[in-house]
Parts: sequence; structure tokens; C-alpha cells
Amino acid sequence: MADPVRVRRLSDQEGQLLLRITRRGTGSPIRLRRAMVVLASAGGNTVPAIARLVQADEDTIRQVIHRFNEMGMASLDPRWAGGRPRQISPDDQQFIVETANSRPESLGRPFTRWSLRKLADYLSSQPLRPIEIGRERLRQILHRHRITFQRTKTWKESNDPHRDTKLARIEYVSSHFPQRVFAFDEFGPLVVRPQAGAGWASAGHPRRLPANYHKLHGVRQFHGCYSVGDDQLWGVVRRRKSAANSLAALKSIRRARPDGAPIYVILDNLSAHKGKKIRAWAARNKVELCFTPTYGSWANPIEAQFGPLRTFVIAGSNHPNHPALTGHLHRYLRWRNANARHPDVLAAQRRERARIRSERQQRWGQPATRAA
Repeated sequence: MADPVRVRRLSDQEGQLLLRITRRGTGSPIRLRRAMVVLASAGGNTVPAIARLVQADEDTIRQVIHRFNEMGMASLDPRWAGGRPRQISPDDQQFIVETANSRPESLGRPFTRWSLRKLADYLSSQPLRPIEIGRERLRQILHRHRITFQRTKTWKESNDPHRDTKLARIEYVSSHFPQRVFAFDEFGPLVVRPQAGAGWASAGHPRRLPANYHKLHGVRQFHGCYSVGDDQLWGVVRRRKSAANSLAALKSIRRARPDGAPIYVILDNLSAHKGKKIRAWAARNKVELCFTPTYGSWANPIEAQFGPLRTFVIAGSNHPNHPALTGHLHRYLRWRNANARHPDVLAAQRRERARIRSERQQRWGQPATRAA
């Protein structure tokens, strides 16, 4: 025969607190009734007797006693809730998700995006499948299915009929002749005005720059050249993009390899890069122009090199004029090239890490783990 359900032995502090609750009779009625149940059980009363005392079901009494034995005084506090949520079938949830992912215009609504109110009204107005749902419950369902409110973005797909051929050629020369591959592009426009940026500062005291409403210095373009094999970046600031300036940059690239061996220059499809003079010069000087696909400037290796220029030279700056901006840009390029990690150095570091892993495995019998 199973032992009768009874509350565990109370501590002095628990007994005094329960007495205080039952004697005062104030506060939450639920907390009062649960305290009476615990005290009655601690006094030796049986479950049926306690049920008659508080006018409750015997199973409820047993549940209160078990919870007190597990949680202590915290079990007396009521757990308020809004009631059981209305059950929405998986099919209804799938229909809600599909509707939220659809454009309202395609469903006959005269707006371009849903709000929770508009989506709930549309779901409840369906004659064949009406779904009555509140906005908070609707938000919870969308959140559970990882549907969030996001900004619309645009994108362009390359319409170049030779897209795959151009990308294949760039990949081939970059992997087979990295020491003779260069990249060229313009970076700009460079404007003389205070530029917003970020940096370390005391909490609540960010660095501030003066506002400038008068842009009297015009714009400039940085014509950048990048050696893929040597990881060297250089260039010159010009007033505008032009075929003559592009040709001057290509000549500086040719001078970087004076041995006369063929070189490959990756650049985009700007008209200033494809003039007759440029093509004729490239043919005479063993320079192959590898053009990126239309809307495919991401394939140019120099694009990644322009990010640090914007972060460490442009952002957070307040140059008084273009000569000052140009000087700062060239100082950064000299520092960058002096601290560039040469491929031979990287290869030596990889070999050293491999040697250390091998020795560790032989010494300790541990599997060789990749060093951080």
C-alpha cells in the first residue's frame, strides 16, 4: 500500500511564514489557500480532510503538496497566465506563412507590404478559410518560422553573354600566373568634407567633427593599381576618369614588371578602359586586359583593397583640401605596403605551424590540431 501524500518536515522559518500568511488572511487568495493546505498537511491531516477544509479537489491538494516538497515557499505564488492559447492547426500556420511571404498586390490588396493589422484582417476575411487571430499571436507564429520585418533590397544580375568565359579567364590567370597578375580600378569620388566614422572614445563622449555645408573643392578620383602576387597597392589622385589617366595607370603597371614578360590586368568595363589607344598599347606591350563581366566588378581583386582605404583614410576624417587628403592617402599606402604579408612569408609561417603540429603529435600522441 502506498504511503499517504504528506508535506515534508517544515523548517522553523517556513512554519512561521505559513502561520503569518494564514493568520493575516490578506494578499492573494490563491497564496492563502495553498498555505492552508501545506499547514494542514504538516499538522497530520489527510488529503480528503484537507480537500473538505478548502473546498478543493483531492488531486489539486496532492499537486500543491508535491509542488511544495519540490519548490518550497515559491510554490505558493500563483503563476498568472492569459489562459491556454487558441490552437491553430499546422495547416493554418502554413497558410499564414505563405500569405506573409506573398506580396499584398498579388492578393488584391492595394499596398506593397503587410503590417500585422492588415495581415490579420486579410486572414479573417477569407471566405473559404477564415482565420481569426490576434496581432500578438500572429507575430509569435511569424517569429517561430523565422519571418522578420526586413528592408527591401535590389540586385543586378549580369547580362553579359560572355560572363562565364570572363570569370574563367580571371580565375585561370590568377591561379597560374599570380606574380604577373595586376588589377586596376578607380576609387571615389573623393570629397573634401567631414566624414562620419567610428573609433575608440570614452563612453558617452564620441569624437565630434564640425558640419560643413559648403563643398567648394570639387571631387577627385584615386586611380589604384594592385599587384596580386606581391600584395602591393599604389596609385595617383586625378581630377576625373579618362582614357588618358587610365593609360597612364596601365603604363605604371607595365613598369612594375620591366622584364618584358606578358602581364595580365583585371579591370572593369568602363568606357575609359577600352579605348583604341589603350588596346593598341596593350597589344604592343604584351598586356592582356581581362575585363570583368557586366555588373560583375566584384571579380576584380582590387575591390577588396579599397575597403581599408575607406575605413582608415576616409571615414572619420576632416581634411582641409585635396592635397592634404592625397598626402594622407599616400602615407597610408606606404605603411600598408611596408607591412604587407608577402606570400613567401605566409608559406614559411604555414610550414612552421605544420612542423609544430607534427612535433606535438609525436610527443604527446595527440591528433594534430590546427593552430589558431
